[in-house]
Amino acid sequence: MVSRSGGRLRGGGSRGAPSEGSVSCLLLALIIGVCCVHALEMNTGKVPFLEAVNGSTVLLPCTYASCIGITNLYFKWEFNDNGTMQKVADSVIPTDHMEPNKVQIYRERVEYVGSSKENNISILLWNVTFEDAGVYTCFGKNPKEKGRNHSAFFTLYVVEELKVVDNTLTIIIASCVGGFIAFLMTFMLLKNLTLFILAKMEEKNKECLVTSSGIDNTENGLSGSKSTPKKA
Repeated sequence: MVSRSGGRLRGGGSRGAPSEGSVSCLLLALIIGVCCVHALEMNTGKVPFLEAVNGSTVLLPCTYASCIGITNLYFKWEFNDNGTMQKVADSVIPTDHMEPNKVQIYRERVEYVGSSKENNISILLWNVTFEDAGVYTCFGKNPKEKGRNHSAFFTLYVVEELKVVDNTLTIIIASCVGGFIAFLMTFMLLKNLTLFILAKMEEKNKECLVTSSGIDNTENGLSGSKSTPKKA
């Protein structure tokens, strides 16, 4: 009875306390899981939109990053034409820092300007028209992630001419603030200069009083020495 009970207790204790190997495997699985969540990231910049003038040339930026590396990374640019996704360009990057295979271009006035050394897959649009305005998708798929897809979006606005911003109010406010600061600095400078002059004048007056008092004392002493004592 005792041995069985002890065996059950020992068995229960071994099941309750995980071994070092299981803990290590759990930590490794968590690390791999977190890394896989953010394994590949597509990025179109901090400001994913641009307003361009009709007929100008614009850059559509896109970069990628992966914490587990890439193998045969497939990327493509697409344009949302009233709900229909039209392919703009695509290619495959064999591995890290290796330039992609031949980049296929599917639209006119499009040029691939990316560089795998900088994880850059940007494209250039020449002589943009109003029909080029819309949402562009930068898509990436890394086989190492077992089929996970990643996308980033960039919006292009095409206008006849850029709006001229009226800075009159801003200039007026800046001028008023600048004038007030200049007035305050001038006032403080004049105040300090006046205080300095007054201090110097007061110091000079004190010196004059001291000098005058000394002269008076000297004269009084001399007159006293010249007087003769009265005879008894």
